[in-house]
Amino acid sequence: MFDKKPKSYTDLLGKTNRIVEGTIIKGDISSPADFRLDGHLIGNFECKGKLVIGPAGSVKGDVVCKNCDIEGKFDGKIQVVEMLNLKSKAVIHGEVICGKLAVEPGAEFTATCVMKPQVKNLQNNGQPVEEKTA
Repeated sequence: MFDKKPKSYTDLLGKTNRIVEGTIIKGDISSPADFRLDGHLIGNFECKGKLVIGPAGSVKGDVVCKNCDIEGKFDGKIQVVEMLNLKSKAVIHGEVICGKLAVEPGAEFTATCVMKPQVKNLQNNGQPVEEKTA
């Protein structure tokens, strides 16, 4: 009667995992939901939502996520599917691959950057689908 079903990813939307200031994590993190990091991560990070690296936060490693806001420090390779926002206090070193990039004045951006827009043509066995026009 009161069976609890595990929450799906859609139920996790709007909920944020949080690592507080002063915490140091050495290892990899994987999360299906949004994530805020105000501590330090030495390792790789992967999430299907949005990653926020706060002003006191730092990451040294590889990151893969859907969206990202960086106010702290990042050193490594970051792949953001949609939007990467670099705030004025951000310090970025390494390699960046993103769909869109926004950089506020004052941010330190010392990285290679490749912008890859969303692929709009569906692939059919490795062949692009031709668009038909009237």
